[in-house]
Amino acid sequence: MADENADREIVRDDELTIRASRSSGPGGQHANKTATRVEVVWNVHTAKGITDEERALILQSLASRVDKDGDLRVVSEGERSQLQNRLAAVARLRNLVAGALERPRDRFPTSIPEEIQATRLRRKHRRASVKRLRSATLGGDEAEE
Repeated sequence: MADENADREIVRDDELTIRASRSSGPGGQHANKTATRVEVVWNVHTAKGITDEERALILQSLASRVDKDGDLRVVSEGERSQLQNRLAAVARLRNLVAGALERPRDRFPTSIPEEIQATRLRRKHRRASVKRLRSATLGGDEAEE
């Protein structure tokens, strides 16, 4: 599925809603008078660049980030420029969607090498014998008192 997604655009520019507002936090006069914070919204339900299977996968993977209307919202306010924030927000949105569509690798069981297992058991036996010797010594002294 990842190879199919590489050559087609899933999040299309004409499907994005972009809003700008003033950034929060310190920044002096520049932050107080310019709208550099950018919010990018992409509606998963109305997106044309994805199949129904991909739509379900995105809604399942990003369930905590998608609202009841199907809007996936990303905000960027780290840069001083509105353009840079817009580019960053769109890139982050595309990465989120691409990550949601990425199928996790299948896991397969592996065995512990015999040498590592033997070393572990030797250490356990050595530790157990140390504890056994300590308790035998202490137990004998306390019994005499």
